Amino acid sequence: MSDDKSIDIVVVGSSIIDLISYTQRQPKPGETIKGNKFCKGFGGKGANQCVMARYMGAECVMVSKLGKDDFGNEYMKNFNDIGMITDYVKQTPEASTATAAITVSQDGQNCIVIVTGACDLISEADVQAAESVIQKSKVMICQLEISVNISLFAMKMAKKHGVKTIFNSAPAECDIDPEFYTVCDIFCANETEAEILTGLNVVSLDDGKKAVTALLDKGCSTVILTFGEHGSLYATANDRNVIHVPSFPVVPVDTTGAGDAFLGSLAYYLACQSDIPILEAIKRSNRVAAITVQYPGTQLSYKNRNELPQELFE
Repeated sequence: MSDDKSIDIVVVGSSIIDLISYTQRQPKPGETIKGNKFCKGFGGKGANQCVMARYMGAECVMVSKLGKDDFGNEYMKNFNDIGMITDYVKQTPEASTATAAITVSQDGQNCIVIVTGACDLISEADVQAAESVIQKSKVMICQLEISVNISLFAMKMAKKHGVKTIFNSAPAECDIDPEFYTVCDIFCANETEAEILTGLNVVSLDDGKKAVTALLDKGCSTVILTFGEHGSLYATANDRNVIHVPSFPVVPVDTTGAGDAFLGSLAYYLACQSDIPILEAIKRSNRVAAITVQYPGTQLSYKNRNELPQELFE
């Protein structure tokens, strides 16, 4: 990568091969059921978010780790084909490329088991190696599919350099380091994650508003709670009035990766169209996520800039 290349977004996170089975319904514990379709795709929350931002038109750097195996080789080719900057995606012989076994039922809902493999080996040294590009980026995203300590280390580095940070608390842990709430500029969770983090039952939008307030009480400066078909909730420490941003009604085919599509789109707007208001950015990101759930797969469901409604970029 040339030193003068502009960087919009850096994502420090997971790269996972998705092994997806489509079934009529989710199996019960101990039950074997017959599926009707199988496909392999590219996933991992970190990579998904980075790929979506790249499809939107951002210059993106991924900091991640793959196994030195066939899956790892395939994933590296995928990154390069998309036009991602892969200088900081390393392959290691010490662990296999991470995998996710995903079951998608007929109603579009999913159940996922991940084996994080090489993602667990992402180290502080890997993040430090990328400090020069982190420093000149506009937005960084981190999640929890890699070591919690590494995500926190990366966000602290970005904050030191004045880079806007988005923290996605997925997969959620009830006892995450309290610094996560205060070190990020935007704390983003879905309703399930909000339940785990706050101890509140989050079923209705009113429940969601209470959870947003509880997250602000933990020290967050800005909270976005994504709520599937209901859209998103937004509030800040300076204005604790929780605002509902509706989604776009669609018939879901596969909801896998929709939250990541939202986050990648949001990062794009913050980095590349920073003149639009945050609520408009959330509204447009809701729409991108709604488009993805109408197609099967994770990154397979993501559309590039030319395939998306052009008003999303005006």
